[in-house]
Amino acid sequence: MAASDTDRAQRGIQSIEVGGQLLRALVHHGRPMALKDLAREADMTAAKAHPYMVSFGRLGLIEQDRASGHYLLGPLALQLGLISLQQADPVHIATPLIAQLAQQTGHTVALAVWGARGATIVRTAESPSPVHVNMRHGTVFSLTNTASGRVFAAFLDADAVRQLLEDERQRQKQRRGSEPVPAGMPPVQPLPSWSDFERQLQEVRTHGISRSDGEVIEGVSAMAAPVFDHTGAIVLAVTAIGPAGIFNTAWDGEISRALKACADTVSQRLGATANPPAANPPRPER
Repeated sequence: MAASDTDRAQRGIQSIEVGGQLLRALVHHGRPMALKDLAREADMTAAKAHPYMVSFGRLGLIEQDRASGHYLLGPLALQLGLISLQQADPVHIATPLIAQLAQQTGHTVALAVWGARGATIVRTAESPSPVHVNMRHGTVFSLTNTASGRVFAAFLDADAVRQLLEDERQRQKQRRGSEPVPAGMPPVQPLPSWSDFERQLQEVRTHGISRSDGEVIEGVSAMAAPVFDHTGAIVLAVTAIGPAGIFNTAWDGEISRALKACADTVSQRLGATANPPAANPPRPER
């Protein structure tokens, strides 16, 4: 269908779209604004902008500060925002994006949420390449030696993460010697101390992404980027995984940039701020 045909099939009301530019400017700046500044941002005169602001005020979309005369978002805008945030489902928002990401990077991409046992795969998009790594729904990532586990650990409550590390340490002690290492798998490595693990997590926070090179399966690499909601809480990890020989784990490489762009898009849809939050500081190690 031609662009003109699409426009006719989905004809809107131009005056609403024009006035919407004023609301968009107010949201973009995030602070009360004078009429002349709003009009300039919307590329119109103040005389043209004023009737729109009057109507928006009657609807409750904006209100005017009596002292300064500046405009700010009104109670209806607040209600719309809160309802939108309540309806926002991170997995639902991210799912259409990971198929595109798999095509872009050439690697399998998965979405992981934080579940009762740790970071858990809930969606996958397979790589278009004939050489790729499969991931299954329900797979739980290790806290300490996977990109997905570490990206959650970097932004969850530090005291809770420390307890999870100790729980994993106890499970490893119980399994040691009772279960043989499967063929092709690297030998089980001792878990890091909290201070060593915290240094790894700080590296994740610094770069805004986590990476893993052959820690779980020899010759397999992965990177994971965090998704945040409007409260600043991590709610999702977008993870790419592939053969180490063709998987670029550079902090500023193509895969890293693509993952972070995807995760940022979902975060913005969830109402997150531009800057990722810092994790809660841990208590001193005893």
